[in-house]
Amino acid sequence: MSGGGTAVAGRLPLLDRFLPVWIGVAMVAGLVLGRWVTGLGDALAAVEIDGISLPIAVGLLVMMYPVLAKVPYDRLDTLTGDRNLLVSSPVLNWVVGAALMFALAWLMLPDLPEYRTGLIIVGLARCIAMVIIWNDLACGDREAAAVLVAINSVFQVLMFAVLGWFYLSVLPGWLGLEQTGLDVSPWQIAESVLIFLGIPLIAGFLTRRFGEKVKGRTWYEDSFLPRIEPWALYGLLFTIVMLFALQGEQITSQPLDVVRIALPLLAYFAIMWGGGYLVGAAIGLGYERTTTLAFTAAGNNFELAIAVAIGTFGVASGQALAGVVGPLIEVPVLVALVYVSLALRARFVRRNPARSTASKDD
Repeated sequence: MSGGGTAVAGRLPLLDRFLPVWIGVAMVAGLVLGRWVTGLGDALAAVEIDGISLPIAVGLLVMMYPVLAKVPYDRLDTLTGDRNLLVSSPVLNWVVGAALMFALAWLMLPDLPEYRTGLIIVGLARCIAMVIIWNDLACGDREAAAVLVAINSVFQVLMFAVLGWFYLSVLPGWLGLEQTGLDVSPWQIAESVLIFLGIPLIAGFLTRRFGEKVKGRTWYEDSFLPRIEPWALYGLLFTIVMLFALQGEQITSQPLDVVRIALPLLAYFAIMWGGGYLVGAAIGLGYERTTTLAFTAAGNNFELAIAVAIGTFGVASGQALAGVVGPLIEVPVLVALVYVSLALRARFVRRNPARSTASKDD
């Protein structure tokens, strides 16, 4: 790893080197805690922020803050001229991604309408949180990730309810399929975006702004950032433990259903990530921005999907279970794709060194 990955590796060698192992341990630990520690799930669910358990919300905020504090906000204007990136990402996320999940859900779960609906909701909830971590670990373009996440957030507020109505009611009606309603307001989506993106984004921006103003950019990047950087991974592992502790009993009590839900999710993550990589390479984005495009296309906003499913259909519904299985599959798959991306990096640079260098230096 280089860039952000090198810095983490230098200070947290075991955590960085064996990240898939620690994530697996965190998932198992959460499942065990939630399944066998009496009352833990109820305690975690007792206090919520926008439908999300408070410990999970805290973990997400801690996870995102260090990465957003690393973004050099005074350089974001360099992305406005990259029309290929700014056009291809919304198309992949809001046209291809939503349609692909709809197709996979109907093809692979035709007899399970609750799980099918839950997966379609997952497909409509584009990632605004963990994608920042995956992109950073894969040495993607940090500035591009911040911009694309912001674009996804705006689209999410404006289009989530509309697309939910289209894919759950209108399109199935056109195709002669079963129709479902989705009762969610744009303000509910805006709340999720403001909490899970707005708070760490403002904190990261203000930290860099005042840190550089008082101590200078050299101190900020060479001394301050290395101190807070490991907290992104601490927050990630804590979030995973809390998430699976909260839903552990629901997951372990229905293993066959989890497998059925997992299959279209596996196909979805692989196709979206691979498609993003192919598009980025085809339009000459360079390694860093191609990686960012791929991960922003593959990731999903599981906290929003779970909150909408629970709020609309209930905590014990099949739709909620489908939302919970989302991160169960997404976390290990996207961690594996981080390593695939890093393995492809050298080959990518050899094939197109000039463009890759330009992307890195933008």
